[in-house]
Amino acid sequence: MLIFLAIHMNYYKIFFTFVLMINNAYLVNDARAWIKRMNQPDEVVRIILDLDSKDAALCYLLYTEYEKDPDYFGRILFDAQGYWIYDGDILTIAEQEQVAKFIVNYVETV
Repeated sequence: MLIFLAIHMNYYKIFFTFVLMINNAYLVNDARAWIKRMNQPDEVVRIILDLDSKDAALCYLLYTEYEKDPDYFGRILFDAQGYWIYDGDILTIAEQEQVAKFIVNYVETV
């Protein structure tokens, strides 16, 4: 395991985080989620894992998809126990829950 960490220093945070969250499967690659918005048209959100964030065990950046200059929707942070919090002011509580549920339940194709 130490050899793996020495060779793949860019991925140490993902590896360490997944060791802590062994019972949960979380999104690793970029993904797109369709969210239903209350007072606006529905939106496709691009979800990107932020490897540089030191604010939480896992941090996901949220952007609009299919635009040349995407809007930033904020970020969702997960702790080692799997609890999440939204850091932003654009998404409603229902929209935040949709994105968090997507991240937690996402199954990546191999």
